[in-house]
Amino acid sequence: MAAHAEGFERWLVGRGYSWSAASCRVWHFDHLSRWLEREGLCPEEGLTPAQLKQFSTAHRAAGYATLSSPSSMKLPLAYLREAEVLRTAGSPAPAGHVGLLIGDYRRYLAHERGLSVKTLNEYERVVRPFLTEREQPDGLELQRLTAADVSVFLARECPKRSLSEAKQLVKGLRSLLHYLHVEGLIDAPLRGAVPGVADLRGRALPRGLEPATVASLLASCDRAQTVGLRDYAILLLLARLGLRAFEVAAMCLEDVDWHRGEIVVRGKGSRRDCLPLPVDVGEALASYLRCRPQSGSRALFLRVIGSRVELTSKAVSMRVYAACARAGLPEVGAHRLRHTAATDMLRAGASLPEIAQVLRHKTLQMTTEYARVDRVALRTLARPWPVGAR
Repeated sequence: MAAHAEGFERWLVGRGYSWSAASCRVWHFDHLSRWLEREGLCPEEGLTPAQLKQFSTAHRAAGYATLSSPSSMKLPLAYLREAEVLRTAGSPAPAGHVGLLIGDYRRYLAHERGLSVKTLNEYERVVRPFLTEREQPDGLELQRLTAADVSVFLARECPKRSLSEAKQLVKGLRSLLHYLHVEGLIDAPLRGAVPGVADLRGRALPRGLEPATVASLLASCDRAQTVGLRDYAILLLLARLGLRAFEVAAMCLEDVDWHRGEIVVRGKGSRRDCLPLPVDVGEALASYLRCRPQSGSRALFLRVIGSRVELTSKAVSMRVYAACARAGLPEVGAHRLRHTAATDMLRAGASLPEIAQVLRHKTLQMTTEYARVDRVALRTLARPWPVGAR
């Protein structure tokens, strides 16, 4: 892989690594290249998880203590994928009837539904076992697919999975069956044959945080440091505007319109919504931007330590966990702050349609979940207890 070493070094520097740190990574890249040559492997064959584990073992056995774990290969793999030396993660397999169909299915979801790459990968992961069962040497047995086949598959697979995994399987299978019917690959619309997954969690009240708890989370951010300013702005976006973690991670510099006092939110399905920018949120963003790390990335929130790359949705959630740890509070996720924003608006007298607009719900029915929090209003609907009843 010597031909890619110089490009890898420039790629690292462009992501915020110093020249000395980039040189260390290129040295590790060189060791990997030499190991592949000794083993007689090309990158496509030798950079599988199993082979990378073998390389890390050999690297440690040679006496090297740094960059000796499989996780140290994330940066080389990311560069090689961008340089198209390796197949992109989640892309369809180059051969096989299942791989060809999934490739067409992914293109349909991306172009017709506007789904993100992360969602495409998740859908592929859950539907691939179903299609693999239908594969034959001469193609896929889809024309003879029946509702009974779908039921048998779900009855076998759902008990093996957690509640969230079972719901994801059902969701992905419905999407796949709809696509197969639209494309004429199956005659009957079998999407309706996929049952829902029983979930009793919706009976509980939405769990918003108390104002004192939110204040403690915000106070835990050291705003004398860049990290603290960034985390403070992230927490305010989650708690005041009810953004999702991936929506915070997807924000770009041009999404904040300072003249109009508005902010663009990149939501589900490539949807973009414009929300008013509260004064305290705008002040927090301005304070962070004054010391935001220099980077070629247009992402609003960047890593401060190490490479200057954009935060992922997982990293945004981790900032909430870190704030809980600093404040000495039980760990809560980023979505709890979304519930907090909704319940705070309800307590302040906002109507359900107004809350739905801020949370960007597709239907008002999704927002009615928060009506159960307003116990004072609900008491007016309760019928009086019968006199003399026990």
